[in-house]
Amino acid sequence: MKYKFPISLFIITLIIIFGFSNPIFGKLNIRSHSFTDKQNEKINKKEMAEKVKQEFLFAWNGYKKYAWGHDELKPISDTYRDWYSSSLLMTPVDAFDTMVLMGLKKEAAETQKLILDSLSFDKNITVKFFEINIRLVGGLLSSYELTRNKGFLKLAEDLANRLMPVFNSKTGMPYRYINLKTGKVSGAVSNPAEIGSCIIELGTLSKLTGNPEYFNKAKRALTALYNRRSNIGLVGSEISIETGKWVNTNSSITGGIDSYYEYLLKRWMLFGDKDCERMWKTSITAINKYLADKASTGFWYGHADMNTGKRISTHFGALDAFFPAELVLSGDLKRAEALEASCYKMWNLEGIEPEQIDYSYMKIISPGYPLRPEIIESAYYLYHYTHSKKYLQMGKTFFNNIVKYCKTNSGFAELKSVITKQKRDAMESFFLAETLKYLYLLFAPAKVLDFNKVIFNTEGHPVQRNFK
Repeated sequence: MKYKFPISLFIITLIIIFGFSNPIFGKLNIRSHSFTDKQNEKINKKEMAEKVKQEFLFAWNGYKKYAWGHDELKPISDTYRDWYSSSLLMTPVDAFDTMVLMGLKKEAAETQKLILDSLSFDKNITVKFFEINIRLVGGLLSSYELTRNKGFLKLAEDLANRLMPVFNSKTGMPYRYINLKTGKVSGAVSNPAEIGSCIIELGTLSKLTGNPEYFNKAKRALTALYNRRSNIGLVGSEISIETGKWVNTNSSITGGIDSYYEYLLKRWMLFGDKDCERMWKTSITAINKYLADKASTGFWYGHADMNTGKRISTHFGALDAFFPAELVLSGDLKRAEALEASCYKMWNLEGIEPEQIDYSYMKIISPGYPLRPEIIESAYYLYHYTHSKKYLQMGKTFFNNIVKYCKTNSGFAELKSVITKQKRDAMESFFLAETLKYLYLLFAPAKVLDFNKVIFNTEGHPVQRNFK
C-alpha cells in the first residue's frame, strides 16, 4: 500500500521549498506581509493632517525669513531665487489657497496683503505662458473664489489680458513665451501640455468676468491641437504652432503631454463641455490601446509612435503619476488602482520617487526628485473614491520620506539623486501649492473642501464647479 501524502501538507511543503519570494505565492512573501501589516496599521488622520500643516508652516516661515517678496526660497543657502529680473510673488500666490484650506488665518492675511499691495504685472519681462497661467492666473482665481476679494480677480484679469497675444498664431495655438509689457511673442515649437492646459483657468475667468474672449481663445487652441491628432488618435510631443506640423511624434502621458489630457477631462467635468467629453473619450481609448502596458513589473503607460502605435520606450516617471487621478475621476477605478500600485513600487525603489525609470527592468534612469506632488494627488483622489486605508498608508509613507530626506534648516530641498539623497538648493512653489496641499487634504476632514464641488487645475488650485 502506497503512502498518500496529505494535500495540505504538500502545499505547505511547496511553499517552504520555493520560499515566500516566489511570484506564485506573491501574496505570501515577506514584502507583501509587510505591506499588508502597514495597510492594517491604524492611521490617525487628525494627527497626520496636523503634522502636514506644521511642515507647511515650517517651510513658509523659512520663505518669510529668507525670501519674502521673492519668487522662491533656496532652502540650503537660505537665500532666494526670482524667475525673472523682477519677482512675480510666485510662492505667495501659489501657496495662498493652501493656507486658506489649512485654516492658517494669520499667514493668509499677511500673504493677501503682500499680493494685493505689491504684485504688478506691468513689467518688461518675457515669461513662459504655461507656467504663468497655471501658477498665477490659476492661483489668483482660486484665491478670489475662496475669499471673494475682488483684488485677486482684478489681478487675474490684468495678467490674462497681457497673455492674450500668445494666441495670435495662424493655427490659434499659443506661443510659448510673451513679454508682459510689449506683448512680443516667441517660441513657435511647443507641446500639447503647454498648448492645451489653459482652458480651466481662462474658461473660469470668462465665467467670472462675463468676457468670453478668454474661453474662446483657449477652446480654439485646444481644438486645433486635438484636430491634429494622428489617425490612431494619439498626439506627439512637439508641434509647430505656426504650421501645425508635428516636430516629434513620440507619444506618451508624460511631461509635455500630460496636462493636455488632464484638461480635456476636467474641462468636461468643470463646465459640462460636450466637445471636451468627446475629445477625452476618443483620447483615452487610444491611450489605453497603444500606451498602456501590462508588464511583468506591473501596469504602466509607456511611449509609442503617434502614427503607428509602435512601442518606443518603457520609460515612466514622476510626472506620469498624475494619471491614476484622471483614470479614477473618469470612472476607471481598476486601471487607476493598478497604476497607483505601480507608482508606489517606483517610489519604494529608493525610499523616494525618482524622476524617471525604465519599468521593464525597474531601473532608475533619471534620479532626481524635485518635490513633485503627482503620486500624492493620485492617492488623494483614490482615497476619496474608495476610502481604502492603503492610500492613507501611502500618504504617510510619502510624508515621512519627504521629511526624512528633503527637510533642511529652513525648508525642503529637491534631491539631485534619490540614490545618494544629495540635495539641490531649490524649493519650487508647487511644493506648497500641491505637494503639501494634497497631503493635507488626504488626511483632513472632508468638510475642509468639498471634492465634488471643485476641479483642481494642474497646479493644484481648486476652482468651483457649480458657481453662479
